[in-house]
Amino acid sequence: MNTPSGHIHWRELGRVPYEPTWRAMQQFTEERTASTADELWLLEHPPVFTQGLNGRAEHLIKPSDIPVVPVDRGGQITYHGPGQAVVYVLVDVRRRGLGIRRLVSILESAVVTVLAAHDVDAYPRAEAPGVYVDGAKIASVGLRVRRGASYHGLALNVDMDLAPFSQINPCGYAGLPVTCMRDLGIDLPPAEAARAVAGELERALSAFPPSN
Repeated sequence: MNTPSGHIHWRELGRVPYEPTWRAMQQFTEERTASTADELWLLEHPPVFTQGLNGRAEHLIKPSDIPVVPVDRGGQITYHGPGQAVVYVLVDVRRRGLGIRRLVSILESAVVTVLAAHDVDAYPRAEAPGVYVDGAKIASVGLRVRRGASYHGLALNVDMDLAPFSQINPCGYAGLPVTCMRDLGIDLPPAEAARAVAGELERALSAFPPSN
């Protein structure tokens, strides 16, 4: 059996619809082998609400023409839309000796580091996964692990219309404020923000090289 290198492939997909991308992640995870390289998918989505496995319908407080897609990640309901940097993390966590909590921490820390480079003090919250600035959520995290490998990932609000978040209890928290990099004075295209986060993720994951 070939031992995979620690190199991680990046795919920059642009703006792609949610459901086919989710199905492609499932297929990639189902078909990957012990020698399949890990991947990071960098993209944006058209407007969509996604509801996690334990999601409760009452967290959609104002239904609209934005579709709601039930998905197989953890967590409650969140919003994806143009101007949000999404990074999906297709990593063989078993091969790298990573637990799910450690991987969540790596995702959160990558966003914190990117924001710190722009003089923004961001932080995770143990009781509510994601990244926050002054109490407002700027990035959400949700993962699924199947066959020892992760998919889904993180979504960082960069330069987007935040109004749809008012139609939900973000991640199940009523009244949770949300923010984005633009409103914090950071002028950065979503694709560049995604690359910055992916670079931090790759550096962090390199500390967990694949085992035989």
